[in-house]
Amino acid sequence: LPPYEVLPAGVSMEELPRSTTVLLEEPPRPPRDHLVWSLFTTLYGNVCCLGLLAFVFSVKSRDRKVLGDYSGALSYSSTAKYLNITALVINITIVLIVVLIVVLIVTGVIGHMNPPPHYGPT
Repeated sequence: LPPYEVLPAGVSMEELPRSTTVLLEEPPRPPRDHLVWSLFTTLYGNVCCLGLLAFVFSVKSRDRKVLGDYSGALSYSSTAKYLNITALVINITIVLIVVLIVVLIVTGVIGHMNPPPHYGPT
């Protein structure tokens, strides 16, 4: 509460100007639902259905945000974010392994590891 001031002697309440102070608080910023990121993860990198799970949690987060339940929306949003990150890391790892295998095949390293057996006279 604001501190109260003592009225000076000889001044009545009716002589003072009347004012009202209203404090406006900004509503909390709604959490991000990561819906677009989850959609792209679902379409382009749905490893072990992580993209689909992230999409489901993103939709749940958006529903909670519309209802005004920001703590529930934040929880679902966080889960969707971690599922998207996990799917992204797995996708990048798979792409790097495939590129490494293709490079090794093209350079001939894998082809010379086990030469085919020779049959017949040598």
